[in-house]
Amino acid sequence: MKIYEIKKEFVHRVPAELEEGVLYVCLDCDVVVHKCACGCGEKVVLPLSPEHWKLSYDGEVTLYPSIGNYQYDCKSHYFIRDDRIIWIESNGKHEKTKKKRKKRKKRNIKTFFNQLFR
Repeated sequence: MKIYEIKKEFVHRVPAELEEGVLYVCLDCDVVVHKCACGCGEKVVLPLSPEHWKLSYDGEVTLYPSIGNYQYDCKSHYFIRDDRIIWIESNGKHEKTKKKRKKRKKRNIKTFFNQLFR
């Protein structure tokens, strides 16, 4: 079940068992960990660094950029802003683009070999 709010917990070590709806912030490890907000139960690990995710805290947690769990079956995509989950509705575009790219690659390989063996 999708969640719309997340509770933050600052920890020195990320616990082995994660609670649903809890964002574990470990500044010692420069990482934020939580269970996927869609309710699928997948563990989401976000490294904190200028090249990855940035965290701001003013009593409430905000992460930037968005979290796109395209590697999981749920394909969920959301922002965490001020301890809230802001959902980005998927239109399947990511999957469609991936399929188109695979099809185009196959076609290009076929064309290459057809030209090679004329």
